[in-house]
Amino acid sequence: MKRLMIADGSDIVRKVGKKILSELGYQVSEAGTGREALSRCERELPDVMIVDAGMEDALDLISNVRALTDGKAVKIYYCVVEAELKVMMAGKRAGASDFLLKPFDREILTKTFGDKAIAA
Repeated sequence: MKRLMIADGSDIVRKVGKKILSELGYQVSEAGTGREALSRCERELPDVMIVDAGMEDALDLISNVRALTDGKAVKIYYCVVEAELKVMMAGKRAGASDFLLKPFDREILTKTFGDKAIAA
């Protein structure tokens, strides 16, 4: 089972995301801050991360995960509210693999992650 971490300051976003992604076959962990997410990553790297661009330390989190041993193997989705080029490029420079528009729902998460939860 693939491990996925949701790093988002909103309890509701994490709860909804965890419910949907767990149903898709992921082992989901949550972090409310970049510091908490990095601490969890240092103990066990997820296969996939969703990092909210609205978190104060989102870009630092991405670049710090990339600096970890095997950190380059993590698929990191930088979650943005709108497709604003400046924000997206900052995420890409920090090391984001891809982007996810927020708010997301079951349809978006299923389309993005539905066929990827196969055993790592």
